[in-house]
Amino acid sequence: MNALRKRYAQAVLAGFACLASEAGAGTVDATYSITLAGLTIGRASLSGVVENGSYNINVSAALTGLMGAITQGSGSGTARGGIGSMAPLSNGFAVTATNGSSSRTVQIGASSGNVRGVTIEPPLELPMEGRIPLREQHRQGVVDPISALVMPVRNGNPLDKANCERRLPVFDGTQRFDVVLTFAGVRNVESEEGYSGPVLVCQARYVPVAGHRPDRRAVKFMIENRNMDTWLAPVNGGRALMPYRISVRTMVGTSVIEARRFQSSAR
Repeated sequence: MNALRKRYAQAVLAGFACLASEAGAGTVDATYSITLAGLTIGRASLSGVVENGSYNINVSAALTGLMGAITQGSGSGTARGGIGSMAPLSNGFAVTATNGSSSRTVQIGASSGNVRGVTIEPPLELPMEGRIPLREQHRQGVVDPISALVMPVRNGNPLDKANCERRLPVFDGTQRFDVVLTFAGVRNVESEEGYSGPVLVCQARYVPVAGHRPDRRAVKFMIENRNMDTWLAPVNGGRALMPYRISVRTMVGTSVIEARRFQSSAR
C-alpha cells in the first residue's frame, strides 16, 4: 500500500504540474473529483487571486472512501509570486503531505523564479547511487509545482493553440523536470456549478532533467507515457486560463482530476 500511495501522490502532483493557468486580475474557486481507474477516491480544491502583476494560489487534496480510510492521505500547498511577460516568477512555495500519523513539509524559498533555499521536514534521505545530481543551474529560472498553474496568456486569445505550446521548467525541492505541453484541440464542457463552454486541450509529456534515477521503472514509465493531458478553461472574461481537468495514466490505472464546481470573477 505504501507503493500505491507513493505512485498515486506522484500522479496527482504530475497532473497539477501539467496544468497552465493565466495571469489576469481576478479570483478563481474550484472543486474537483479525483478518480483512479474509474473509481472516485478523493477530492481536491484550488483557489487564488491573480492581480496587479502578482499571484497567490492555494491547493488541497484528500483521499476519501476506502482509499481514504486505509491511507488517511491528504495534502495542501500554497505558492506566491509575480507575473512575468511569458511565465510566473515564483517567490515562495510550501506543501505538506500527510498519511496516517506521519507528515512531511517541503518549503522552497525563491526570488523571481530563482531558488534561494529548500527546507524539508522531516529530512528526506534519498539514495544517491545512480541519481542525476542537482546543480545550481537546475534551481534557476524555474517554477514550483503550484506556480506552474499560473502563466501569461499568449496572443490575447486563451483558446489559441499557442497557449499549449510551452515547456514548464519545474523544480519540486528534490527534482528538476520539464512538463512539455502541445496543442491537442478544443472541446466543450459543462460543470455542475459555474463554467460551461469551450476548453483548450493540451497533451503533456514528462521530461526529467536532474534529481531523478534514470534506471527506475517509474521514471522510465513516465518518460514513455503519452497518455497525459489537461483541459484549460478561460476565466476573467477570456483574459486567463485555469485548470479544469487533468488525466494521467499511472502504473496502477488512469487518474483523472476534473472540476465539479468552477467559478471565477474579475476584479
